[in-house]
Amino acid sequence: MNEDDAKLLIGIVGPCGSGKSTLLAGLEKHGYRCRHIAQEHSYVKQMWQVITKPDLLIFLECSFENCTKRRKLNWLIGDYEEQHRRLSHAREHAHLIIDTNIHNPDEVLNSALKFLEKRK
Repeated sequence: MNEDDAKLLIGIVGPCGSGKSTLLAGLEKHGYRCRHIAQEHSYVKQMWQVITKPDLLIFLECSFENCTKRRKLNWLIGDYEEQHRRLSHAREHAHLIIDTNIHNPDEVLNSALKFLEKRK
């Protein structure tokens, strides 16, 4: 990682249980500055831009079933769909979308690191 990478601010969004905290911790161990953006709880569609103003945005995709299982959430499919509606603007503007349904946490981190390395 170079000096510019250390200054880069990476925002991470996704529904509850998608792996945001896990990815954030992994990227920070590699020296990146990251922010967990709780956009899924905001009715303001561009809140991710207002709260953090990230240089790069990573969106983590996750199914209702996996989110529910990972976080032991007691919610309905409608709650999940509402989170996706709230996240739609961030998803549209994401620089990288990673499907955490098909990748384990190490693979998610490696995907993000490869993306960050390629953009140099």
